[in-house]
Amino acid sequence: MKRICIVGAGFSGAVIARRLSECGYKCLVIDEREHPAGNCHTERDAESGVMVHKYGPHIFHTNDERVWNYINRFGEMMPYVNRVKATVKGQVYSMPINLHTINQFFGKCMSPAEAKAFIESQARMDITDPQTFEEQALRFVGDNIYQGFFAGYTRKQWGVDPSQLPASILKRLPLRFNYEDNYFNHPYQGMPRNGYTAIVENILGHENIELRLDCKYEDLTEEFEHIFYSGPLDRYFNYDLGRLGYRTLDFEPVHAEGDFQGTAVMNYPDSEIPFTRIAEHKHFAPWESDSFAKTIAFREYSRSCGPDDIPYYPIRLVAETELLEKYQTRAKQEKNVTFVGRLGTYQYLDMDVTIGRALDVAEAYLQMLINE
Repeated sequence: MKRICIVGAGFSGAVIARRLSECGYKCLVIDEREHPAGNCHTERDAESGVMVHKYGPHIFHTNDERVWNYINRFGEMMPYVNRVKATVKGQVYSMPINLHTINQFFGKCMSPAEAKAFIESQARMDITDPQTFEEQALRFVGDNIYQGFFAGYTRKQWGVDPSQLPASILKRLPLRFNYEDNYFNHPYQGMPRNGYTAIVENILGHENIELRLDCKYEDLTEEFEHIFYSGPLDRYFNYDLGRLGYRTLDFEPVHAEGDFQGTAVMNYPDSEIPFTRIAEHKHFAPWESDSFAKTIAFREYSRSCGPDDIPYYPIRLVAETELLEKYQTRAKQEKNVTFVGRLGTYQYLDMDVTIGRALDVAEAYLQMLINE
């Protein structure tokens, strides 16, 4: 039997390779970068010693006990609660929008019931079926909160007016009428003690797995029994129908003494500020943050993804949806190739969903082999 090839050494590829290798299959995992873990890659900053999320913050959160147990099998997950702040017109607020945010923003001291009634009075009740991001925000929180926290940030993040984005994007952002400032509601939340790369390396640490870095799929000449492809879907077909749209990120490092901003993530929704947020990475590891005399933070800028950039967020506007459907039709016709992961399916997937889907894909493939 020929080997199985897994393109991409992020969570999708690593999890699939591990499951198949444990069942006796020989797997080659390739990645064109010089490190595994994809955009989850972590490394120590040489100047400060802080563990840095090289491609932006990754906070692990899930309600899937199977996935939580899986990641803990390969690394120690430490307690971590993501508490995001936002600077708006020179004032700092808690995110997501909660009772503290509402009272502070409007200069009031309302109870949960009073705040709920107040927000309902602000809401645009004439918008009965919101179709866009802007309509969704106006329908649920009204113009003041929309302009303060969402309009500018969204324009910077997506590069288009919120009226051009689907309402589904805002449906993921909670509105709370209590003082809970945990950004996520999931029961399992944490951060790996030794970083995500160490976990991915442990997942890939099996005798039946060969990891080949700095290797492009296009350069392979070997034949394989099956290919699991987690690279960009349009790239697999040499972009011959056109390129799917992505946003990419640029990171501007800031080195400082002590504590730079006092929190892990500070959003900047104001339109006149060019970056979307600042992440100070030592706060992602509170169990060791006090041991560093120096710190490192990154200003994060979002822009359109060019041919040589790292893709982060699929845009999924109308033009991309139509092109995606064409590529998906072709992908279904490919024999012995399974498209997986964020890039292979053109979806923005959280880490827990990525792991869960990879486990399901591996099991489906094994079941197919049994049925043959």
